[in-house]
Amino acid sequence: MSYESNPILDRLPKHLRQFIKPQNYEDYSPIDQAVWRYVMRKNVDYLSRVAHTSYLPGLSKTGITVDHIPNMYGMNRILKEIGWAAVAVDGFIPPAAFMEFQAYNVLVIASDIRQLDHIEYTPAPDIIHEGAGHAPIIANPEYAEYLRRFGEIGCKAISSAKDYELYEAVRHLSIIKEAPGTPPEAITAAEEKIESLQENMGPPSEMALIRNLHWWTVEYGLIGTVEDPKIYGAGLLSSIGESSWCMTEQVKKIPYSIEAAHTAFDITKPQPQLFVTPDFAYLSQVLEEFAGTMALRRGGLSGLEKLIASAALGTVELSTGLQISGTFKRAIAHEGKPVYLQTEGPTALSYREKELIGHSTAHHPEGFGSPVGKLKGINLAIEDMSPRDLKAYNIYEGERVRLEFEGGITVEGRIITGTRNLRGEIILITFEDCKVLYGDEALFLPEWGLYHMAVGQEIRSAFNGPADLNSFNLISHVPQTQTIKVEKDPERQDLERLYGQVRQYREGTNTTISRNKVLKEAATRFPEDWLLSVELFELANGARDQAFALEILEHLEAVKQQRPEVGHLIDDGISLARGQRVTY
Repeated sequence: MSYESNPILDRLPKHLRQFIKPQNYEDYSPIDQAVWRYVMRKNVDYLSRVAHTSYLPGLSKTGITVDHIPNMYGMNRILKEIGWAAVAVDGFIPPAAFMEFQAYNVLVIASDIRQLDHIEYTPAPDIIHEGAGHAPIIANPEYAEYLRRFGEIGCKAISSAKDYELYEAVRHLSIIKEAPGTPPEAITAAEEKIESLQENMGPPSEMALIRNLHWWTVEYGLIGTVEDPKIYGAGLLSSIGESSWCMTEQVKKIPYSIEAAHTAFDITKPQPQLFVTPDFAYLSQVLEEFAGTMALRRGGLSGLEKLIASAALGTVELSTGLQISGTFKRAIAHEGKPVYLQTEGPTALSYREKELIGHSTAHHPEGFGSPVGKLKGINLAIEDMSPRDLKAYNIYEGERVRLEFEGGITVEGRIITGTRNLRGEIILITFEDCKVLYGDEALFLPEWGLYHMAVGQEIRSAFNGPADLNSFNLISHVPQTQTIKVEKDPERQDLERLYGQVRQYREGTNTTISRNKVLKEAATRFPEDWLLSVELFELANGARDQAFALEILEHLEAVKQQRPEVGHLIDDGISLARGQRVTY
């Protein structure tokens, strides 16, 4: 095991554990620590004024400090007190997996940290976004339950075949943007690919719609009133640029509603509008409203058709509770209702999320097909028949029977046995010497072996993934792109050494270091670097070493002249070092 487990993580199924990676805390460089510290000092200064009241107490409740990148093991010891845990992953993971982690009360944290050049914002998930953004707000019980429930519902949302292609494209962009030395034309090409995919997605899938809800609440949500909103979304809490931008009149504020599900977002640009929820309880209300539109609750022909369009592993649940899990390839409909369903490839049958004995993928390796609905000319559905009714219609062990369903499906064969659910209803009938026809089309022939007919007058539910997680081998995640780890050249190592010396001095582990020598080496060898000098100014100002402080300020002015784009970052760092509130 590459991570330290606990009772919450012990509950995770194997297919989620495949995404977990070790944090490797020692890999964080002194520059990474300085980036974390700068962002957090600036965030705490600003967010104490504009974030939801849960933010500041939530930092301490989740074990997050300003001075150190959070250690996952330490966070977990504290998070378990509020019923949560955290794991490290490699960048973006598939949306369904991300949401399923939430359903298990597990916070997914991309353990990498943004580069200094992207200190204000990065499209890549990083530990600033996940740790300092998501974690503090889950200390609020109402919000934590919303997050858990969102994961529970969201992981059942059905995707389209194009959703995964878009996920891979976004993951690729986030990786190359954070990789030092990526040519601008490569980033432009990646952004254009995402734009092209977004323009040609077709009707949005359930996963696309619920991802919109996730974006406009969990990532970019505001709370309160349109006139006086506060920040709770992790994308805003972790972006020192966008958290101030979002509070200006240039960003439209809209009362939150289910319409947010139909409002697309662009991960590569600041958001032109944001949604404001009156309170966290209202988030759950809208979520349940949206869930009411999903195939998870509606089932029917549309749910089956969504599964077919997804070309991915999914499940339909019939009115008897029988669950059929596989890749659905065909639906035969009659008067707007499904009358036959067909999977291809490995299929498993379950009841109440537990695989039926004798109906694993090994028993149905090439697919499963069955009629759905009522018998023609009979008002009583098979599942509602009493033992006396079943015998009257010849649906009885050892009898040869011909069943004609509404919609033109006929099943003719000798009944071997029936499988019942806990309520005593027949959910599955097994035939030998069986033929299944749709008009003149043969759907099943006697030479194919035993025929297992599902019983159910309607599809009550259709959702992503298998009913029983143990029915399928789900440990198959191989992303097309991996986070790029760049070898550090000697120059970079020397700069990290200087940052490390300043950190050691501030923390009192080595106070013999000459800060003046550090400044001179930095100014001579790394004239474009600004954060190291800001940290030196903080030390000089704290020690009331005015001469040294002025020398640093003079150097920083030169950096600002050379790099005007970082001028505001330098000014903010100086203000924070002086104990002054930053003006946004």
